[in-house]
Amino acid sequence: MSILAPLHLDLLERQAIELPSWAFGNSGTRFRVFGTPGTPRDPFEKIADAAQVHRHTALAPTVALHIPWDMCDFGDLRKHAEDHGVALGTINSNTFQDEDYKFGALTHEDGRIRQKAIDHHFACIDVMNETGSRDLKIWLAEGSNYPGQADMRGRQDRLHDSLAAIYARLGDDQRLVLEYKFFEPAFYHTDVPDWGTSYAQVAALGDKAMVCLDTGHHAPGTNIEFIVMQLLRLGKLGSFDFNSRFYADDDLIVGAADPFQLFRILFEVVRGGGLNNPDVAFMLDQCHNVEDKIPGQIRSVLNVQEMTARALLVDRDALAAAQKAGDVLTANAVFMDAFYTDVRPALADWRESRGLPADPMAAYAASGYQQRIAAERVGGVQAGWGA
Repeated sequence: MSILAPLHLDLLERQAIELPSWAFGNSGTRFRVFGTPGTPRDPFEKIADAAQVHRHTALAPTVALHIPWDMCDFGDLRKHAEDHGVALGTINSNTFQDEDYKFGALTHEDGRIRQKAIDHHFACIDVMNETGSRDLKIWLAEGSNYPGQADMRGRQDRLHDSLAAIYARLGDDQRLVLEYKFFEPAFYHTDVPDWGTSYAQVAALGDKAMVCLDTGHHAPGTNIEFIVMQLLRLGKLGSFDFNSRFYADDDLIVGAADPFQLFRILFEVVRGGGLNNPDVAFMLDQCHNVEDKIPGQIRSVLNVQEMTARALLVDRDALAAAQKAGDVLTANAVFMDAFYTDVRPALADWRESRGLPADPMAAYAASGYQQRIAAERVGGVQAGWGA
């Protein structure tokens, strides 16, 4: 316990990481979606599963919804979430699974189709009003595959107009958060491919529009922590979608591919005042292709917590002194000493002191919940990616 000072424990006490409802449904590769016993059949069962993560970790008090995948009576769902000790969070829109959106949605040449996409976001804001959600997160699968196929500048203009219409519908305490992704499913150009484009679009809208950074949405070799620093510096980092990647948008368990990158990102979050900042939402965005869903989410939130604890151990004064003196090796050593510190025993002791299991993964495995839902959830249609 001595590794983590009382101040650090206070910061860790307040850490919250939102879970995505879709992470609890079936998912898989581009070739097949794989089914597993106990998969939720509706949004209510997704919420019940998400609540297990929070019950074992105290790290995941909210659950993001995806519209229309999670359509239901939202008043009932809100009460259901509260009964399970969690709340409903970010509302994610979907304009990438309709035939009309083949050549774009908010950027489409056809005004009728653009309005259809805008109306979908209006409906999402209506859901936010019912669920008490603050953030509307927009990811757009829009762009072109071939040079000359589309008017790239015209699409940016239409995107601004569409976003402005959506922004104008937001309530006083609601926000628009625009995600970016450098490719897929468009391969020649993507309409919101990077943080700069997202920033340019949201900056033109106003103070209630922010950038969402998905850690898997960058080209290989991109210095993601630099982007985190810059967006925090500009006051426009609205949220994270944490996951991990080896090649592209793999949506794997956060920290699985590059734990050191996660540490570097979280150091910049701490350095830039983003930790436990209500304006910077932490969320997972994962698809558990081969692993069980609930323990996969438990593992992810624990990875974020562990790397946050390590980031808090960086001796900022010693680091600043070495940087000012141009002492490259000492500065790097200060950084690496924190990264290599094993905080897991201290966190296990701390969890026990709070009435939580020292090992949430083992506690969940022993709880019998997985076996119970596998036996009970027979019949009906399992929730899957896009369903």
